[in-house]
Amino acid sequence: MTTINLHDFYYWYTQDEYMEVSDEVAGTLRASVRSEAAYTERVRYNRAYYSLDANDGIEYSACQHELTPDEALELKERFFHLWNALNSLPEIQGRRVDAHIILGMTYREIALAEGVDKSAVRRSILSGIAQMKKYLRKRA
Repeated sequence: MTTINLHDFYYWYTQDEYMEVSDEVAGTLRASVRSEAAYTERVRYNRAYYSLDANDGIEYSACQHELTPDEALELKERFFHLWNALNSLPEIQGRRVDAHIILGMTYREIALAEGVDKSAVRRSILSGIAQMKKYLRKRA
């Protein structure tokens, strides 16, 4: 039999309290403390102070899963429908919608690149998106 201090193993004991336990229980408690200390040291050494609640993308990347064949097929079909809708637009309008939606350019950047007024680009893009919606509703 071994005498242990419960204060060393359980944080809620605020004062020293000694108890006699079998050697196996004492060994298990000491191994648990060593394991916890080793884990804390690994976290400190590797600077792994991340939380899945931090909203920094770690949770998303940890939870990503492989697409099922059905999901992959549905994604591919959706891509082709959007591609066809974009290709149904006139060339200039399609280029502007592509630059704004896919490349993330602003109306002003597109207008400067093409040498036209910003309002013309805005009207063209909004009209193109409306035509794409109409095309997709018709095909669905």
